Amino acid sequence: MSSGPDLFVVCKSCGSEVSPYITECPYCGTRLRKRAPKLERGGVPKAEKAKRTRPRLGRLRPGEIPGIRADRRPYVTITLVLAAVIVTLGARAGLWDVSRLILGGPLGDEYWRTVTTLFVYTKTGYEVAALGAIFLFGWLLERRHGSWAPLLVFFAGGLAGTWLVVLLDPGALALGGNGPALALLAAWTVRDVLGRRRGREDDADLLGVLAIATLLVLLPVAAAEAHPLAGLGGGLVGLALGLLLARIPER
Repeated sequence: MSSGPDLFVVCKSCGSEVSPYITECPYCGTRLRKRAPKLERGGVPKAEKAKRTRPRLGRLRPGEIPGIRADRRPYVTITLVLAAVIVTLGARAGLWDVSRLILGGPLGDEYWRTVTTLFVYTKTGYEVAALGAIFLFGWLLERRHGSWAPLLVFFAGGLAGTWLVVLLDPGALALGGNGPALALLAAWTVRDVLGRRRGREDDADLLGVLAIATLLVLLPVAAAEAHPLAGLGGGLVGLALGLLLARIPER
């Protein structure tokens, strides 16, 4: 069927067929319409514009701007970083002795040292590098999956690294979070690496991630307390957990 205008209209008063482009009936003078339709080139009347409907937004949460949804603060990641900072400041201020917290010398039955040693640092440069990576990739994981993800990866990667030191280099000094940092980095990166292999585009800066990973791997060169086995264990566990997390829907 043709979508053009009607050839005529019928006057409701006298029943005469008249042009659709006039406003009054020429036979009886009855008002047919308020105004004649606008004509485009070719004599075709201009179609009426569809009414625009504005999208309705829900009620804003605290800290949000209209049209932008605010992310939940990474409370778990912040807590992990603050715990290490507080332990370091307390040790340097002489508030407590951290010798019972570190992994160094015979372990005996003090198995908690494999966990507490992750929060102890003696060199500022090492602490800044490790905690910076922990905060960055812990926050990214927490935003992607929720608070449980960085908590799981941090302690799983950290424990894997410290126990690798206990088993393969017993009595060696292993402090700080180079293991958890590499675990968080690896766990976050796996999804994007797999996505790019499948041709999926993303905004991740994998060259920047590679630079941070290189820095973390080389930390034992500058700080002996960052044991290379701790980093190796953390990185391997992070890769394994990253493969699992890549299969879990994001929140």
